[in-house]
Amino acid sequence: MKKTKPRIVNIGERRKPTPNGVPGYLRVDTVHQGDMDRQKGGYHINILDEVTQFEIAGSVEKITESFLVPLLLKLINKFPFRVFEFHADNGSEYINRVVANMLNRLLIKLTKSRSRQTNDNAQVESKNGSVIRKWMGYGFIDQKHACLINKFYFDIFNEYLNFHRPCAFATEIEDGKGKIKKVYKQENYMTP
Repeated sequence: MKKTKPRIVNIGERRKPTPNGVPGYLRVDTVHQGDMDRQKGGYHINILDEVTQFEIAGSVEKITESFLVPLLLKLINKFPFRVFEFHADNGSEYINRVVANMLNRLLIKLTKSRSRQTNDNAQVESKNGSVIRKWMGYGFIDQKHACLINKFYFDIFNEYLNFHRPCAFATEIEDGKGKIKKVYKQENYMTP
């Protein structure tokens, strides 16, 4: 009796991105919008630049090549700088020949997460909760609404996310005992 041998997929390099302070190293992840009565919900695609935190979101009905590749092209073209690297987890929606060929045509290197290194894509995973889930929620949203969600993302949300969302900057205050406390003062809130 022989065991089934795992299939080795030689698409993408298995390593953590090292941008060295240069923008253009993107992280990508998919957020599923729930199921209801055996019906699948839509999917949100979240792409984040590791250095500048510039973030673009989009939505697709299904994570098949016919839906995903045109949206990926549109999302990548929205970044205001040259893209060097595209890092995904090991999901088959990104680690396949169609996406790899598209990235090769754009001269973008594809990397994927290392095995047993759960923090390789942690940055975009945390943005899924703090950005996508905060605005879109956890409830079921039907696939047919992907076009309306994309209209919201591309007309309003992506611009707000990158240019108008307030960011808090901490001020460190030392008390009488020498303990340092971080305080977020109203005058330290700014937009990017």
